Amino acid sequence: MRKRIFRIEGSFKQGLWKQKFRKEIIGFSERQVLEKVLSDIGSKHGVKRCMIKIEKIEEISPEEVRDQRIKLMLGG
Repeated sequence: MRKRIFRIEGSFKQGLWKQKFRKEIIGFSERQVLEKVLSDIGSKHGVKRCMIKIEKIEEISPEEVRDQRIKLMLGG
């Protein structure tokens, strides 16, 4: 099984505001990266999972990566 790059887009409600996010994560499956995003946002922002709305999960190619940390991990 090989690692793939995923882009996850969504939003969460924090107080009165709706906060949008986009994250790029390396993982083996959509399920694994979804779990990672829910865990990260929940711990960083104190938001329960039911308040996080995932709008899109897509596998992307290394050329489409925007996150500099991911680019460095890929050697670019």
